[in-house]
Amino acid sequence: MSSTQHPDNDLTINPSGNESIRDVMDRFTGRRNFLKGSLATATFASLGGFSLESLANGAYVGSPAPTGGIGFTGVPANIFPMTDGITVPSGYTAKTFIAWGDAIGKAGPDAMTHWDPSTAMTEARQLTTWGSHNDGMHLFPFPAVGASGLSNDRGLLVSNHEYVDPGLVVNSMTYGTDVITKPMVDAQVAGHGVSVIEVRKISGEMKVQRPSAFARRITGATPCAISGPAAGHPLMKTAADPSGKNVLGTLNNCAHGYTPWGTYLTCEENFNGYFGTTAAKLAAQPLNSLEARYGMAAGGFGYRWHEADPRFDFRDNPNEPNRFGWIVEIDPFNPNSKPVKRTALGRFKHESVIASVGTDNTVAFYSGDDERNDYMYKFVCAKKLNTKNRAANRDLLDSGTLYVAKFNADGSGQWLPLVWNQNGLTAANGFADQAEVLIKTRQAADRVGATMMDRPEWVAVHPTTREVYLTLTNNNRRGTNTASSNNPNGTTTAGSARPPVDAANPRRDNRYGHIIRWNEANGDVAATSFQWDIFVECGDSLNAAPNLQGNIIGDDLGAPDGLWFDKDGRLWIQTDQVGNATGDFANIGGNAMFCADPATRQITRFLTSPRNCEVTGVVSTPDGKTMFVNIQHPGEDWSGSYTSNSTWPDSGFNGPTTQSTNGAIKPRSATVVITKDDGGVIGT
Repeated sequence: MSSTQHPDNDLTINPSGNESIRDVMDRFTGRRNFLKGSLATATFASLGGFSLESLANGAYVGSPAPTGGIGFTGVPANIFPMTDGITVPSGYTAKTFIAWGDAIGKAGPDAMTHWDPSTAMTEARQLTTWGSHNDGMHLFPFPAVGASGLSNDRGLLVSNHEYVDPGLVVNSMTYGTDVITKPMVDAQVAGHGVSVIEVRKISGEMKVQRPSAFARRITGATPCAISGPAAGHPLMKTAADPSGKNVLGTLNNCAHGYTPWGTYLTCEENFNGYFGTTAAKLAAQPLNSLEARYGMAAGGFGYRWHEADPRFDFRDNPNEPNRFGWIVEIDPFNPNSKPVKRTALGRFKHESVIASVGTDNTVAFYSGDDERNDYMYKFVCAKKLNTKNRAANRDLLDSGTLYVAKFNADGSGQWLPLVWNQNGLTAANGFADQAEVLIKTRQAADRVGATMMDRPEWVAVHPTTREVYLTLTNNNRRGTNTASSNNPNGTTTAGSARPPVDAANPRRDNRYGHIIRWNEANGDVAATSFQWDIFVECGDSLNAAPNLQGNIIGDDLGAPDGLWFDKDGRLWIQTDQVGNATGDFANIGGNAMFCADPATRQITRFLTSPRNCEVTGVVSTPDGKTMFVNIQHPGEDWSGSYTSNSTWPDSGFNGPTTQSTNGAIKPRSATVVITKDDGGVIGT
C-alpha cells in the first residue's frame, strides 16, 4: 500500500486489547532450524488447450527446484538528494513499459492514443488508458504456440490501480479548496481499479498489443456482483441496491492475488478514505462501533467525493462502505465477465491474497490486514480444486472457513476460526449470523484473541516448500502503552491499541519492519496450527541504536512491503518508506527492490527507484527472463509539489513516453520492463 496516502497510517487503530504474547515472551526459545525440507507441489491436469497451470501460472510443475541463488552484483542505495530514475545491476536493462494515461488498446476511438498530461484527466479518457498509481500485478501467459507449456511471448498483464492524487487528475494544485464537481469525482473514480492489457514479444522486445480484444478497465464505477455469505444481508443493502447483491466498482486496489484456476484477485484496502460526511451530520449521528473500527471519518482522506456524489456520504448512505473492503475476483480471459466480491474471505483492509494448493488439492488463501496492530488471516476453501474443469472452480471462494492467526512465544501458532456461534461470535456479542462475522471481521478477530501485528502487508508462498512469508512494514505504536484489556461485551479500554512487544513483533517503535514466515503443520494448507520464525529484522546497520540496526545479511532495507517468489525460489522484496531518503532512511536510501535467498538469508539490492515513489508489484514471464515492476506515485509529497520532486518517467529515463503540448511534465506511475542483456534469467 502507499503509506503516503495517510503517512502515519493512524486512521484506524486496533482497539481489541487482545493479550499480547509479550506476556509469555520469557519462554520464547529463539530461532529454530526452520526449513524442514521441501514438499512436493501439485501438478495440474490439462483443460482442453489450456491447463489450469497455464491460466494461473501459480504452481511449479515437476521436480522441486533448488533454491535460486543470487548471481548479480547489487546496486548502491539511492541516497538523498537521489537520482530521479531507475538503476539496475550491470548487465541488465530497464525501460518504461506503460504509464498512467497510456492507451491500453481497448476498442474505440481512443484505442491507440495517449493522454496529454498537461491537461486534466477525464472519465472517458481514463476508461481507455492505464489507470493511476499501479500496484500489485500478475501475468497470465497464453499456451505456447506449437509446443507444450506456457508462452514467454504472449500473455495478459493485469495490474491494480490503488488510488489517485486528486490534484494530478484534475490538474489543480488547489484541490483542497476547489469546488468539487461530479465530473471531477468521476474522473478520479475511473482512475482506480484494474487494467488488463495484452502483451506480446515482437522482434525480441515486449510490447503492449494495441488494439486487443482482451484490453479492459475495471474501475470504481464498474458493476460488480456480491457473492458468498454476506450477499443480500441487510447491512449490504442500499436504496440504489435493495438486493444487497450488486455494487458499483472496486476501490483502493492495493496488492493482489491469483487463483489456481486462472482468475485475478484484486484487494480493496483503504476504502474508508473515500467516504465522508458533514460535521453537522456526524454530530447528529456519531460513529457507531462498526464505523469506528473501520476508520470512518467526516473528512475521509481528503478526496471530498461526498460533496458531489451522495454515494460517498456515509450518513446519506450508511451501508455503502460495508460493500467495500473485500476480495474481488476477475476473469481476465473473458472481457465481458462481471467482477465478483467474494465475501467469504472477510472484510478488512486486504493488502494481498495469495493461494497455496495442498497435495490433496485443498486450496488456502492468505491475506493481511494492513493496519498497525491488526491481523493475519487464512481462508480454506470448503471444496477442493478441480484440475480438470476450470468452470467447476467458479464459486470455490464462496464457501469455506476464515481463520485469524495467533502467534505464540514458543514459535508455535494457531489459526482461530471466525465461525458464528463459536468462540464468543454470538448474537449476544453483536454477531447475528455468519454474514455479520464477515462484515465485522475486525471485531470478530478482536473477540477471539488474535495476535496484533506490525502492519501485515504482502504474503508470498515458496513455490516448492510452501513456506509462507509475510512482510510487517512498521509500527510506531508498538510498545508505547502496555495497557491491555478486553471488556465482557467485546469493547475495549482506551489505549489498548498500543500493545507491548511480543515474540512475533519483537521491537518497540518498529520503524523499519520485519519479515516473518511459517510452515503449516505437516505441510497441510488446511492445518489449524503452524510453526513460525522471523526471517529478518530490517534496519540500518549504521544506526547507533541497537534496536534499529536489524540483522540483515547484505544490504540494509526498511519498510518491507511487496513480496514475491520467482520460479526458482528467489524472494523479491520491495519497500515503501514514507517520503524521501532522509531522516531514519538517510543511510538506507530511497525505496528499492531487493533479492533474498531464503536458505542463506542473503539480501542484495537489485533496483533503486525515482524520487518520492513506492516500488510495488513484480512478476515475470514463465522462463524468468522478462520481469515487470511497478513504480507508484513518483514525486508525491503531502504539499502537492509533485513536479519539484520528480518528472519521471517522461524525462531523465529513456526519453518521454508522452510529452505534454505545453512543455509541462507531470510525474506518472508506470510499469518498467527489465531484461538481462545476455538473455538469461533475472536474478542469476
